[in-house]
Amino acid sequence: MRRPLPRWADLVLLPALNLIMAFGISGLVVLMIGENPLEAYRAIFVGAFGSGDGLGYTLYYATNFVFTGLAVAIAAHGSMFNIGAEGQAYVAGLGVVFVALALDQTNVLIVVPLAVIGAAVFGGIWAGIPGWLQAKRGSHIVITTIMFNFIASALMIFMLNRFLKAPTSNGLESRVLEQAAWMPQLRSFMPIFGHSPVNLSLFLALLLLVGFWLLVWRTRFGYALRTMGQNPTASLYAGMSNERLIIITMTISGALAGLVAVNQILGVNHRLVENFVAGYGFVGIAVALMGRNHPVGIGLAALLFGVLYQGGAEMQFVLPSVNKEVVVVVQALVILFAGAMEGLFRPILERLFMLFPERPRHAAVAAGAAESEG
Repeated sequence: MRRPLPRWADLVLLPALNLIMAFGISGLVVLMIGENPLEAYRAIFVGAFGSGDGLGYTLYYATNFVFTGLAVAIAAHGSMFNIGAEGQAYVAGLGVVFVALALDQTNVLIVVPLAVIGAAVFGGIWAGIPGWLQAKRGSHIVITTIMFNFIASALMIFMLNRFLKAPTSNGLESRVLEQAAWMPQLRSFMPIFGHSPVNLSLFLALLLLVGFWLLVWRTRFGYALRTMGQNPTASLYAGMSNERLIIITMTISGALAGLVAVNQILGVNHRLVENFVAGYGFVGIAVALMGRNHPVGIGLAALLFGVLYQGGAEMQFVLPSVNKEVVVVVQALVILFAGAMEGLFRPILERLFMLFPERPRHAAVAAGAAESEG
């Protein structure tokens, strides 16, 4: 017989053990190619935080992971597994570039807010269609969102080839946007960030972390969403419309994922390019799982993966024998243990906690009452 883990152990101890295991096995991989694992970890840390440029790149990557992590998390609270954040962010690029190309002769205060809305609308619609298919036709959300990733890729190639490709470019990309459509970068008023691409999208991500908590835990919609996720029959019995909740939730999920396009197009590339999402949507799944679908956990997990992306690139320069493939293996191991195998240590921890007697709830209440009287 096992007892459920205390909340602190589930939210802190279990992810920490998964992370230690991932880095331990990664260290063995580095050791096998003849390098010192401690030196590799030092290179990752210094690359991520040892300079203003490194810190800026770390926060830039983390911004994208916050968007996609929140997108996966809000669907998970409704017991849905959105694997389509990659495609939703990709299609959202059309919403951003349509606004930017039309208005980049005006002012950044006009372009950026409208581009954010455009990204959210296009990403929300692209996710809302699978949501509607599940709610109205019973299609499985995992299958449809995966399929829509491929459709998004084909759609983007078609749009770039036929309508958006710059006449002077040999690649699949739109024309470069005028500076009025560029997301202001933090280095323009915080020189500490050097030449890194971190921009005001970072503050949008931080605001959304707070907004996510308010929406899920402090609103009627959030209560209905969590009720449906835990017991769809109970939510129906209580008079909630599960179909409506599924469609709205998936639309919000896609809108959150779509904001990756704002960071990438307005903040970094300043044009629409093929495959600008670069896997951020899939990493968002691991971010949500590791963060336990809570905004605090998602923020920390996004920062961790930002460290791995930036620090991993730095590690290749410090340790010449560590090539790109080894860095990908290290990142994949963290995703494996934080995502697919996140419950690996749960049975062991549950048995260990059985060794410690659980304090009865009535005893804790009585003790609290006695202290208040004293």
